[in-house]
Amino acid sequence: MIWTICLIMGVCFLVLLYLQLKYARTMITVRREQFNENVLRSLDAASRNMERNETMVYLQDVVSLYGDSLDMYSSSYGMDISMSGMHAFQRRIRNAYIYEKEVLDEVILRVLYASSEQAFEKRVDKDFLVQSIRRSLRNNGIDLIFHYRVFDSEGREVYRCPDYDPTGEEYSYTQTLFRNDPTGRMGLVSVHFPNLNRYVLEVANTIFLALIFTLILFVTFLITVYLVVRQRKLTELKNDFVSNMTHEFKTPISTISIAAQMLSDTNLQKSEETYERLSGVIYSETKRLRYQVEKVLQMSLYDGDNIALKFLPLDANELIDSVVQTFNIKVVQNGGSIETKLDAVDSVVKADEMHFTNIVFNLMDNAVKYKRDDVALHLEVSTWNESGNLYIQISDNGIGIQKDNLKRIFDKFYRVHTGNTHNVKGSGLGLAYVRKMVILHGGKIKATSEFGKGTSFMIILPLFKK
Repeated sequence: MIWTICLIMGVCFLVLLYLQLKYARTMITVRREQFNENVLRSLDAASRNMERNETMVYLQDVVSLYGDSLDMYSSSYGMDISMSGMHAFQRRIRNAYIYEKEVLDEVILRVLYASSEQAFEKRVDKDFLVQSIRRSLRNNGIDLIFHYRVFDSEGREVYRCPDYDPTGEEYSYTQTLFRNDPTGRMGLVSVHFPNLNRYVLEVANTIFLALIFTLILFVTFLITVYLVVRQRKLTELKNDFVSNMTHEFKTPISTISIAAQMLSDTNLQKSEETYERLSGVIYSETKRLRYQVEKVLQMSLYDGDNIALKFLPLDANELIDSVVQTFNIKVVQNGGSIETKLDAVDSVVKADEMHFTNIVFNLMDNAVKYKRDDVALHLEVSTWNESGNLYIQISDNGIGIQKDNLKRIFDKFYRVHTGNTHNVKGSGLGLAYVRKMVILHGGKIKATSEFGKGTSFMIILPLFKK
């Protein structure tokens, strides 16, 4: 059910992300299309304004310089023009230019072409052109910085803005100037917007913000799923731990119970040797129980990270040799041997004597637990110095650890499958305790293993600096 819910939620999040991306892309496309249409409309208006401005200028020149010859126009349009009424005539000409299209067309046909005889660059009023473009863009809702270039009919650049910036030049908009002129007298204005991309993407800011929050929710969902799965695995490991510890407690308790019953049974004849043997069994099994309880209590204490360690300068070679001498009895009883190579010249470290001893003891005890039945147990304990650190290595020729299990052997409560079948007793706390203590001593621990050939643990501790 958990994985089904995760799959459904994951698909929903991905579909939601897809729809948001698609919507953002659509909005950006629409925004760009609207922008293109508004720019082209603005440039068209600016081009027409240029033509009108040139016509107005020419008419003003005609009225001021050739007033005597305007009787022909006055008779044509029914106007009574005299020198004293020149100003009135000028006003009527302007009104005709603005409001009467017929008059404008007639003027263009008879007069305007004469003005185009001058050079193209003289015909273009660049200040008027820029103002006209800017005004037209604002009328269409665009208030962006733009850069322009003006070309003649042959493609030769005539003008460009003083602060011309080629950024965004790949998205240029062009418009023909003097469209009513012959082709050879036309021109071209090219406009581009350096901040075009930012302008277009502004419309999707809200969508992008929603997309970011959706991604945050998706990541949070993945973390939650990870924690749920991890908690489930931890629960399974704890259940295995309870099962293993129950088995560990069950055997000594039943042994003590049987021994106690035999001692209390008055019908049995008990010699001094029997009393000694039964009391020895009770003592050893009680010690075994106490050892298991202490391991559980220790791990509970170490989780708080508030354990008080008594750090003192200690000779690691001497402590390791002492543990080896003590542990050698157990190894010999199992038909094995221990080889020591304590080659570290500087072996003084700052450590807690009890916990440092437990680290070495637990690693050697694991070697005995997971020995092979077909080969005599052989342990090798060695030390050496490297890069200002003390290296301690404990290797065995046991059953080894598979690669998939090797990366989890330091997890609390975790035991490889061989151990879970109870042919090797344990709680899954030993190596977790070892790693915890090594870290608290400021060191590192690494494990390498080859399944069926043995395992090697390497501890790296900083040397004591006087």
